[in-house]
Amino acid sequence: MTQSPQIPEAATDSVADAYSGNWVDRIAPRRTRPYLRLSRADRPIGTWLLYIPCLWGLALAAMTDGYRPWDLWLALSCGAGAFLMRGAGCTWNDITDRKIDAEVARTRSRPIPSGQVTVRRALIWMVVQALVAAVILFSYNWVSVGLGIGSLALVAIYPFAKRFTWWPQVFLGLAFNWGALLAFAAHSGHVTLSALLLYLSGIAWTLFYDTIYAHQDKEDDAMIGVKSTARLFGAASRLWLQAFLMLTVGLMAAAVITTPIPPGQMWGPILALGGIWAFGWHMLLALRRLDLDDPISCLVIFRGTRNGGLIAALFLAIAAWL
Repeated sequence: MTQSPQIPEAATDSVADAYSGNWVDRIAPRRTRPYLRLSRADRPIGTWLLYIPCLWGLALAAMTDGYRPWDLWLALSCGAGAFLMRGAGCTWNDITDRKIDAEVARTRSRPIPSGQVTVRRALIWMVVQALVAAVILFSYNWVSVGLGIGSLALVAIYPFAKRFTWWPQVFLGLAFNWGALLAFAAHSGHVTLSALLLYLSGIAWTLFYDTIYAHQDKEDDAMIGVKSTARLFGAASRLWLQAFLMLTVGLMAAAVITTPIPPGQMWGPILALGGIWAFGWHMLLALRRLDLDDPISCLVIFRGTRNGGLIAALFLAIAAWL
C-alpha cells in the first residue's frame, strides 16, 4: 500500500498574513492545516466579503414583499456557500499563482509554493469544495442556479486578470459581489434594476478595499510585473479611493430608492438610507486612518472593511422588517 506523503514541518507554521493565534494554527489537526490554509480558513475576512453582498441582496429583495421562512435557509446557506466557494476560489488562485506567490514575501509561505501541498492534491481539494457548494446551490430556484453556474467563469478568470489588465480588482468585484444578484433572485425569483445597482455598488466597494489590500504588495508586484490598481493609481490612489467610496454609497442608495415599496411603508427605505450613510462614514474614517505606504496599516484597514459592510447589511435587514 502506498504511504501518504509526509507534510513538512513548515505546515505547522502560520501563513505570513494570517491572524495571529487563528483556530487553524491552534486546534486544527496537523494534516488538515495546509488544506484549510488553501481555503483561507485562517483568514476569514474574505469569506465575510463574499457573504456580505448576499445579505445585502436578500434584504433588498425582502424590502418589497417581506421576509419568508425560507429566507432563514437562504441567509444561513449563503454563509456556508460563501465559505466553500471562497475556499475553492482561493485554492484555484493559489494553483494558478504558485510561481508568482513564490516571489512575493507575503505569499511565499502559502501551502503550494512552500511545498506543503502538491498541485494535484490542491485540485482535488478545490473540486470537493465546489461540489459541496453545488449541493447548496441546487436547493435554490432555477434563476439562482443559473446565476451560480454563471459565476464560475468569473472565478476561473480572476487569477489571470493581473497578467493582462491594470484593473484586476474589477474582476474580483464582479466575482465577489455576484452573491448580491444570486441572493436577490433566490428570494424574488428574478433580477431587477435595484439588484443590478446593488451589484455595481458592491463592485465599487471591492475596488475600494482591494486597492488598499494591493498596496501591501506594490513593490514586489512591480519587480515581477504583476498589475494592480494600486500600481496604476500610484500617488493618486487616495483620490481614486474617495471616488470609489462615493460610487459605493451613491449606487447603494440608488438601489434602495428604485426598490418597489408597498404603500405606507416608507420608514424602511429611510432607515436603509441611514444605514448606507453610516456605511459611507465608516469608509471615510477608515480612509483618514490609512497610510498607503505602511503594509500593516493597509492590512488593518482592509480587514476593517467587513464592519462597514455589516453596518449596511444590518440596516437593510431591519428596513425589510418594517
